[in-house]
Parts: sequence; structure tokens; C-alpha cells
Amino acid sequence: MITESLRSLYSRDLNKLKAEIEAYQSEENLWKTDKNIANSAGNLVLHLVGNLNHFLGTHLGNTGYLRQRDLEFSLKDVPRTELIEKVEATAIMIDTVLSQLSEEDLKKEYPIVVFESKMTIDYFLIHLIAHLDYHLGQINYHRRLLDI
Repeated sequence: MITESLRSLYSRDLNKLKAEIEAYQSEENLWKTDKNIANSAGNLVLHLVGNLNHFLGTHLGNTGYLRQRDLEFSLKDVPRTELIEKVEATAIMIDTVLSQLSEEDLKKEYPIVVFESKMTIDYFLIHLIAHLDYHLGQINYHRRLLDI
């Protein structure tokens, strides 16, 4: 079943995100920007948590999460422990939501139009994991470049 694969992949990659946050030598470096690096790792973590809680939690799991996207990029100096707690809570939410979706559900239309046209839930879930991994890679490079 694709839901089991998605649960496994989201869990794996959110655990990698947590490991990246923990790997920073200095907590302050999570919030560094430099030259053409406009987004700090901390802000990318907040963005990923907001994105996943909005699109999976709110629209598929009816969690009531209210996204404040502007804050994902404007908040600074959120403690590392709080970032990790947010990632862990997001992982639990995703696993809960995905465990409740049937294969039949995945073929249904995603409840809102996000891009130019309608799409299935499974298509969007795959898109969201690609989005997570894109930013996870950015965070990894950010850490290796600026955590000095």
C-alpha cells in the first residue's frame, strides 16, 4: 500500500530533519543567513512544519491548525528544543492522518486547489514529501556552510 510507504518516508525524512537541527554546533547558527542564502535553517524548519500542518493536518486531518505563513520566515531565534518539538509533533500528526487514509481516499481529489488545477490526494502527498526533501537538502548545505 502506498500509505505505508508514505508513512515510512515522512517518518524517515522528518527524523533526518530533526537530526540536522541537532547537528548544528551552535544554536545561533540555525538563524544565520549570508550573501545569497536568504532563508535560515530555522526559518526553513518553521516553513516545513507550517506547510505540512496546513496541507496535511488542516485539510486532510481536520486538526484545526491555523497557518501563519509570514511568521515562518520572519520569526527568529526560536529555541532549538522548540523546533525539535514542532518537528516531532508534525511527524506524529502526519502518521495519524496517513494511517486513517485508505487507498480509495488517496485517489480522491485534494479538497482545495493549490496549484493551477485540481489533483489527487496521493499526487499532492508525493509533492509534499518532495518539498520536504528539497528544503531538507537546503538545511544540510546551510549547516555545512554556515555552522562554523
